[in-house]
Amino acid sequence: MAIRKESGLPTLAHLNLLAAAFESVDGEHEADDLAGFIMETAYLAEELSPEEVLRDVNEDRAVSGFPEVRALDQVEAELTERKRYFRTAIKDALDKLPPITLIQVMTKTADRATSGGNNHAPELVDDLVDSYEVETQGILHAEADNVHKLIQAAGDSAGSGEDAVRPYVDKLIAVARNWDKIAQPIQMNSKARGIDHGASHDLAYKIRSLAIDLFNKHDMLTQSQRLTSLIQEIFAELPAIVDRVEQDADALADIFRQRQQATARKGEWVREITYHAEIGLMIKNTLSISPEGLSWKGQLFPLDTITRVRWGAVRHSINGIPTGTTYTIAFGDRRSEAVVELKKQDIYSTFIDKLWRAVCVRLLTEMLQELRDGRNLHFADALLHDDGITLVKHKFLGSNENVRCSWGQVHIWNADGSLCVGAKDDKKAYVGVSYIHGENTHILEQAIRMGFKKPGLRRLSELL
Repeated sequence: MAIRKESGLPTLAHLNLLAAAFESVDGEHEADDLAGFIMETAYLAEELSPEEVLRDVNEDRAVSGFPEVRALDQVEAELTERKRYFRTAIKDALDKLPPITLIQVMTKTADRATSGGNNHAPELVDDLVDSYEVETQGILHAEADNVHKLIQAAGDSAGSGEDAVRPYVDKLIAVARNWDKIAQPIQMNSKARGIDHGASHDLAYKIRSLAIDLFNKHDMLTQSQRLTSLIQEIFAELPAIVDRVEQDADALADIFRQRQQATARKGEWVREITYHAEIGLMIKNTLSISPEGLSWKGQLFPLDTITRVRWGAVRHSINGIPTGTTYTIAFGDRRSEAVVELKKQDIYSTFIDKLWRAVCVRLLTEMLQELRDGRNLHFADALLHDDGITLVKHKFLGSNENVRCSWGQVHIWNADGSLCVGAKDDKKAYVGVSYIHGENTHILEQAIRMGFKKPGLRRLSELL
């Protein structure tokens, strides 16, 4: 390909010679050299100027005694055809290559042209990648189907334990990497264009869902970490995926470290939640919390059976003179509830702190999981959804009506012993949920406040 070393030629003439040189490409051509040849041609094609071509043509016509060409649009139309010819010449050369070499050439070309997906590629490279995407669609779809089947098989076998899941994860990783080798040029070019490669996006989230399920539902931290690392490796060209999976990886790494320390910390946790106090002046009753559960007046509620908690305080006064405060703590399972009333703030505050550590964190997680699974939860007049909340629009005349808002459309505040949630743009649309009488109101408030702190949050279950 000595023609590649030619210099001093007009751009169009040089491109015509390069296009002709692609005819000499055969199946033995080195991938790296061919990628470089394509890049030279692509960048030279970017330099094509209709005005420059028109000038060169008219100079030649003047020497030959022919009249000048004045219609620039004719030149532009012809250049469009020539660019199509250049693309066809390169594509015909690529079609002579073995599949592995073809993939290597396209990957190297896309990588160099886009600097790994960070810069726009020349138009000719964009066109070649578009053609490549069309031609590889069938094999990518078939490999994606294989990944989906392995995801399903891994999920179905999870109930049988990690030993049953591991072989499917091994195969899934191998097939996904093979899929990625083919998809790499498309991924880099899509990133450079500022768009997501739909097939990559879909596959990444399906693998991520398996990783989440293996951990959340089956406690398989190692397999979840393997899949998370795989996503980071093969979908690095998808910014949205990278950000989300980095959070997953960080969370899993934190969990792994926490588990390494769990045995040492178990005694500390027991000390943190264990507490008991005597309530009453004449007749004493014991309020206690421990790893065995919550107990009041001899009734024991194991920690994992508790489904509801509520607490709050009421200040009393006579003729404006404070006479004291009554504190209420209630907890229960699906069948019954224990209600504790006391006067001492220190006992109240200490017990609530222990209760939060022992029970409320779990209730918060379970609530988010229910929302993620599509359930809607009632809190007084409010209906909680994963992606928002249904409020009540209060009318002076006529019946009130329900108004559904996203999380970005609401704000919260406290008033009259209640958690209030209202629409930002409509003061009449709001609900109030009592802290002292409403079940799990404090859990709801914690979830919403955590959601507000997470930029761009659309669903509360994203906190999981």
